[in-house]
Amino acid sequence: MKFRRFASPGSILLTLLALCLAAPALDDRGEGPLDTSQPQGITVNEIIQKFAAKEKQFKLAREQYTYTQDVRIQTLDGNSVDGEYHQVSDILFDDQGRRIEQVTFAPQSSLQRVVMTQSDYDDIRNRLPFVLTSDDIDKYQILYVGKQREDELGTYVFDIAPKQIEHGERYFQGRIWVDDHDFQIVKTYGETVPQVHNAKHPEKENLSPKFTTWRQQIDGKYWFPTYTRADDVLHFSNEDVRMRYIVKYTNYKRYGAKSKITYEGQELSKDQSGSTQQPSGGSTAPKQ
Repeated sequence: MKFRRFASPGSILLTLLALCLAAPALDDRGEGPLDTSQPQGITVNEIIQKFAAKEKQFKLAREQYTYTQDVRIQTLDGNSVDGEYHQVSDILFDDQGRRIEQVTFAPQSSLQRVVMTQSDYDDIRNRLPFVLTSDDIDKYQILYVGKQREDELGTYVFDIAPKQIEHGERYFQGRIWVDDHDFQIVKTYGETVPQVHNAKHPEKENLSPKFTTWRQQIDGKYWFPTYTRADDVLHFSNEDVRMRYIVKYTNYKRYGAKSKITYEGQELSKDQSGSTQQPSGGSTAPKQ
């Protein structure tokens, strides 16, 4: 048995029906009752367009921040950890202003029942802190679910799934919570797809756990991911493996080079965009 990432052998049309059936399994920590009534004073399409535009701003802004990423991936036998991968990295810029990852702590991995590949690392970087921008919304089916309190926040809730899976591409499928004031995603729950089972060739199986990512408001403007957690059993053809992911994103600081960040159509100076060691404003993150 190996835990690997391989491309899907063909395109698969995913429907939102599967998402609706899976809804009771969602991590509902901090969530209030779901109100399925339509939004007032704004259409569903307007909400989607607003948050997709804000997500594009968020994506560009986060690319101008440095931060620390702490990744811990474990396999468990019952409740006992029997293997672990742990790496702490600083996401920085070099002297030329290019994005770099500097590993500061990386003990020898003790994972034995699973094997991580380059695609696993790519999922950690790009799918766990999922972003749905105006450039990407046409790739997804987006279904309005209702309104829900997420801790102290009011949110609009959507289920999303890729309309089609292109060869060699990976996508997010699950549920997102959008703040009803800032129109930014504050929480995601779901999984990376495609999930590929192959009993004849177990080495080509492609499975990953369902995860939840919480965001917090940084510098009073952007909702950046701060904490991801997964605890799920992966049903490989020859073995069930319980996996646990814990990813922390901390020490967000605005990069000091000459670059532009806009927020709600206005360019922010370095002093306005600032730097921060701790989140400010609202929060959806669980107690750790």
